Amino acid sequence: MSEKLKIKLSIANRVYPLTIDASQEEGLRKAAKNIDEMIKQFEQSYSVRDKQDVLAMCALQFASQVEQKSIDKESVSEHVEEKLNALNSLLQSHIVS
Repeated sequence: MSEKLKIKLSIANRVYPLTIDASQEEGLRKAAKNIDEMIKQFEQSYSVRDKQDVLAMCALQFASQVEQKSIDKESVSEHVEEKLNALNSLLQSHIVS
């Protein structure tokens, strides 16, 4: 059974108390730090005053990164499958010969 921790994360100047598994702490703290850094970048790059807009832009950015990684992984898997099929055909032709 995993040990539970009570932590507080600060995102966009708001504190969020969480009860988590100990194994999640590092990832959550890094995620909160990345969100805050992205918020600062958006606020500096665009004249956005509403935190809701900035948070929506962050959510879109992170979601698009996840989707792109999924698309890239699928593309690599298809490429690997094609190469394996070609190699299998080559091996089969030499075994039969």
